[in-house]
Amino acid sequence: MTDTPARPDTGPPGEGPDEKATLLAFLDYLRDAVAAKARGLDEEKGRTAAVPSGTSVFGLIRHLTAAERYWFVWAFEGDDVPHPDLSMRLGPDDDGEGLLAAYREAVARSREIAGACSDLSAPCARPAGKDGAVRSMRWVLVHMIEETARHAGHADIIREQLDGSVGR
Repeated sequence: MTDTPARPDTGPPGEGPDEKATLLAFLDYLRDAVAAKARGLDEEKGRTAAVPSGTSVFGLIRHLTAAERYWFVWAFEGDDVPHPDLSMRLGPDDDGEGLLAAYREAVARSREIAGACSDLSAPCARPAGKDGAVRSMRWVLVHMIEETARHAGHADIIREQLDGSVGR
């Protein structure tokens, strides 16, 4: 490992003016943390599986991009798009810059959809998830906070193993 300087640690956001603003602020905070873990990684390290399951930083970005599209575009909006592949498998053409650009694009679309939703109790357009339940926007936001936080922790550990980089 190299002596990579620590990234300044950032605290969580403050409370927003309402529930939706607070949930979105926490989700954005976590999205930024995940993207920061991929920045500066060369292609080899970004693809390196640092744990026996095969998880890599770039694979996490790929998965989270698909999760954004799955929950906000496919499930909540019900857009007629192909069902997103939630795996972490990278294709030969996947590269760090492209994966981060796709993640930023998916996040921007998710923000649009959530921003346009005036009632957090509004149901998804289609059933989703392992149990095929119809979820609300509130559930989608809380789930994406949980999903993104979980993988931000994975990215923290993998990045530290790769080059010693620490911090949010």
